[in-house]
Amino acid sequence: MKFYRLLIILVLFVACQNSENVKKDLNVETKVEIVEVPKLNLEQANRLSALPVHCINTEYPNKLGQTLGSDDDLKSPQELHPAFYGCFDWHSAVHGHWSLVKLLKEFPELNNRDEVIQKLLANISKENIAQEVLYFKGKYNTSYERTYGWAWLLKLAEELHTWNHPEAKVLEENLQPLTDLIVERYLEFLPKLNYPIRVGEHPNTAFGLSFAYDYALATENTQLQTLIENRAKEFYLDDQDCPIEWEPSGFDFLSPCLEEAALMKRVLAKDEFLSWVNDFLPELNNEDFDIEVGKVSDRTDGKLVHLDGVNFSRAWSLNYIAKDLPEFNHLQNLSNKHINYSLPSIVGDSYEGGHWLGSFAIYALNSVSN
Repeated sequence: MKFYRLLIILVLFVACQNSENVKKDLNVETKVEIVEVPKLNLEQANRLSALPVHCINTEYPNKLGQTLGSDDDLKSPQELHPAFYGCFDWHSAVHGHWSLVKLLKEFPELNNRDEVIQKLLANISKENIAQEVLYFKGKYNTSYERTYGWAWLLKLAEELHTWNHPEAKVLEENLQPLTDLIVERYLEFLPKLNYPIRVGEHPNTAFGLSFAYDYALATENTQLQTLIENRAKEFYLDDQDCPIEWEPSGFDFLSPCLEEAALMKRVLAKDEFLSWVNDFLPELNNEDFDIEVGKVSDRTDGKLVHLDGVNFSRAWSLNYIAKDLPEFNHLQNLSNKHINYSLPSIVGDSYEGGHWLGSFAIYALNSVSN
């Protein structure tokens, strides 16, 4: 009997030792590599500016996303959208213009600066914006670009509003009628939206609310700000255990989980957010938290290249979550990993990604802490 007891004790001891070794091995395997911090410097800015400079006046190929009411609607992209007809689709043209404004603001010594300013003034003229407004007021265009294009239009308006430059004031004034219309569309639509849209592409509600909220704060639009705060809490405050391990889907360029968390970081007080995110994405508290980057198999495929976009948008969301919260500083390294994977590929690559990914890269790089 004593022999059997000793044998059992020996077996348990060996099992415990093996278990400890496995734990040590797992710790080694899951240790997160510290990656290089990407920087948006003048060289990088000149490189990235080439993408929107090339595409904002490139009319074709073009995806109009148009509902035809009659033969009268069969017009060229430039006739329909004289301000934002390039870059393959309307929203990409809008954030292509945002990219140039952002880069001009941050890098006054940008190459071909004068040429870029003239392009902006030519496209965002009073006459062109009047035509854009007319299109949005068309019978079949109430939901046109809702809410992705709306969000980028307000991001462009925010960038102009916060740029202390004579041309910026002209551009902001020219854009204002369309900006006001988009704000009206948000105010009309959000009270009617019963459920948030949680996809990883254009209609994602959290993304659309985040950019609109930034605009509302920058312009002190308390009506829009309050509406977004209320709707965000109604949509998301009770959410728990977001399945981030399901991301990304094959065509995602936004992370449903991280976009939502970044929105709630905007609208909740610090203590409220920390409590909420602990229920919603408890994984973020782990200093070894890691998610694989979105891997692109074919950058000439307009849908598959979306995964470069998800890497950039994940990065800006992670950095926004970590901002002013030291307990989440480790998320910045994960953000850097995502940027570093996709950044080398977007300049000089196919038009399928080049017409829009520059804006995503610029926004992600601007989210990196210096």
